[in-house]
Amino acid sequence: MKKLINDPHDVVIESVRGFGLAHPDVVTVHEDPLYVGRAGGAVAGKVGLVSGGGSGHEPLHAGYVGHGMLDAAVPGAMFTSPTPEPILEATKAADGGAGVLHIVKNYTGDVLNFETAAELAEAEDITVRSVVVNDDVAVEDSLYTAGRRGVAGTVLVEKIAGAAAERGDDLESVAAVAEQVIENVRSMGVALSACTVPHAGKPSFDLGEDEIEIGIGIHGEPGRRRIPMASANEITDLLLNPVLEDLGLSSGERVLLFVNGMGGTPLSELYLVYDHARQVLESRGAQVTRSLVGNYITSLEMQGASITVLRLDDALTDLWDAPVSTVALRRGM
Repeated sequence: MKKLINDPHDVVIESVRGFGLAHPDVVTVHEDPLYVGRAGGAVAGKVGLVSGGGSGHEPLHAGYVGHGMLDAAVPGAMFTSPTPEPILEATKAADGGAGVLHIVKNYTGDVLNFETAAELAEAEDITVRSVVVNDDVAVEDSLYTAGRRGVAGTVLVEKIAGAAAERGDDLESVAAVAEQVIENVRSMGVALSACTVPHAGKPSFDLGEDEIEIGIGIHGEPGRRRIPMASANEITDLLLNPVLEDLGLSSGERVLLFVNGMGGTPLSELYLVYDHARQVLESRGAQVTRSLVGNYITSLEMQGASITVLRLDDALTDLWDAPVSTVALRRGM
């Protein structure tokens, strides 16, 4: 294992500290308990948005703290849910008096710990609503989940719900927008290689030199099947077809196409995947009106990619286009 680290058990705190020092105009890092808040604190009268989960998926979630997205993010240990205490403190820090929305990826530890934190926050007179993202069509009931996993669609939920909160929507409305995105977004990923968790010191799973895993999870959980290495177009079809089948798109519908890198795949390859995925969508009558390509939710240095498709309407498109200013996503500001 070759990594730019010191003590493997200090990777998260040292990394988050450096993140805060590099971007003090956008975020503030609180170390005990550990969470990342919006610079300047909660916005009075605005619904606060809080998300979080295990580290190793950067820039998710801390990279999306800022105007138009999250008000706080809670990083756990590598691939491990944060405990209720920092989630509670992040919730209190994000509360501007209009309530707080928890955006939770569907992993058992995340769901349970966010539920506990929400109950503790309610005991302190903070109104909390929660939504659970479960966009991965690959498998049901994986190693870490009951039901489908929450993966790259989480970025789109945070952006669109964040825009609704920023324009002044109330808590129930922001939660409803988040649920609309969750109902209309699907994802599936592939791994070409494993990643190495620092404190483990060895790859999280084994793949043969000519093997890939179709439907991989963002923690290296098993997917649908292992197959021999194939062409980019063939792999794209294996990811995109189940997404479209599950989403049930009709000809003429508008979509956002999101090709995400897992951390170790060059942008040139991601755009190659995007090229074919867009051709397939348009050949089926879909209109790709919005796009996102890059490393937005990763799995350390895993080589691979995921494809996400979100069904759009006018309201969701307006919220997607709304200004955002975070470390990892910034436009219109």
